[in-house]
Amino acid sequence: MSQPPSSSIADGAVPPTLLDLRGLRVFVAGHRGLVGAAIMRRLASEDCELVTDATGTDLRRQEATERLIAGLKPDVVVVAAARVGGIYANSTWPASFIYDNLAIAMNVIQAARLSGVRKLLNLGSSCVYPREAPQPIPEEALLTGPLEPTNEWYAIAKIAAIRLCDAYRLQHGCDFVSVMPTNLFGPGDNYDPESSHVPAALIRRFHEAKRRGDPTVTVWGTGQPRREFMYVDDLADAAVFVLKHWSAPGIVNVGVGHDITIAAFARLVADTVGYAGDLVFDPSRPDGMPRKLLDGRRLEALGWRPRTDLADGLARAYADFLAGGARGPGRPLD
Repeated sequence: MSQPPSSSIADGAVPPTLLDLRGLRVFVAGHRGLVGAAIMRRLASEDCELVTDATGTDLRRQEATERLIAGLKPDVVVVAAARVGGIYANSTWPASFIYDNLAIAMNVIQAARLSGVRKLLNLGSSCVYPREAPQPIPEEALLTGPLEPTNEWYAIAKIAAIRLCDAYRLQHGCDFVSVMPTNLFGPGDNYDPESSHVPAALIRRFHEAKRRGDPTVTVWGTGQPRREFMYVDDLADAAVFVLKHWSAPGIVNVGVGHDITIAAFARLVADTVGYAGDLVFDPSRPDGMPRKLLDGRRLEALGWRPRTDLADGLARAYADFLAGGARGPGRPLD
């Protein structure tokens, strides 16, 4: 389900363009995943040339990755490839989460440097921040405290990728930047029960419960943690905006500016799907971080804001699920 660019420019201000994408070759690593596919949709409205990996290169392999990027000769690289998943997946496969994500970041970033790309955008995650970070979480909170144990393996790999981009900027003068998105959902999400994130997991669970006529649905945790959720096409638009208008070490948060309890979010998903039964919360299951709201003022100051309403985004995501747009279960890499 393709959607037009969905951001708005604050107060009509347009910041200086640091990179003109017109005529440039752009490679999105992980272009079949939730985030990568959304960025590809957004880039389709730019006057650039999208180049893809037609052979399905394993980006965990250094030589193969360097050969791929040398052959594609991109001017711009977006690192959206990753092994991703929710609390269950992170807890079950910790070694895979840290190894795969470290290897992907290391190989793609190094290959981009060797090929002389003009700009690289590294996609991180809000889980890089400490469990007890101040709310809303500013970029400066990175590396100021212990991580949330339920996703620390993934977070450590993502932190390493951030610092790798900064190191390449310092040592090699590379224009490599990193953005930290909040929790994402949207067309093409992963609905596998063992590896999906909260929005996709709830959409599938409520859909199947409605179809079976189940009187109740059990939701992991107490329902009390607060999260913000962003429609993935908004994140894609922010990514293109950052490519054009941002160049600095460190990181940039990408969020919506407000959060919601898991209990309220679950009820909203149930209403979207049309499930009218009761919700039962299982406090024996982990909650994860008590709250995770990003401070998005850095990006907002540049002139970018999201525009997709949560209810509208969920309706689009569920329509895509019904149309068969979801990726199949067990996909190892986004």
